[in-house]
Amino acid sequence: MKSSPGHRKWPEHRLEEEPISQRVQVAIEGKVIADSDDVVKVREDDAPVRYYFPRSDVRMELLTPSAKTTQCPFKGTAHYFHIRADGRELRDAVWTYEEPYAEHRGLKNRVAFYDDKVAEIEIVEA
Repeated sequence: MKSSPGHRKWPEHRLEEEPISQRVQVAIEGKVIADSDDVVKVREDDAPVRYYFPRSDVRMELLTPSAKTTQCPFKGTAHYFHIRADGRELRDAVWTYEEPYAEHRGLKNRVAFYDDKVAEIEIVEA
């Protein structure tokens, strides 16, 4: 894995990954799309908190790959998915880093959801 050019250029940039022990769910109109107790919480300067789920805990059959990609100088190239649920398509609502930079290898094989597109990301109380 390559090292992040962003961390070299902007060493003061804060980007923290934290495995959390609580169960987290993502739902669309009550339909659960992801459910896991193996989630990585990511805090980054000037960005909302994001939750990264292992693909094995996501209903990947509801996701279709998008042609969209974006480049993050800290994490790498993001690849996007649309969600198809209940006859609707939520475009580019999910992303993944297939080959994250070395500093963020913990995000490999995980996906994150835009909370403003899925509407429900909930930490489930035990």
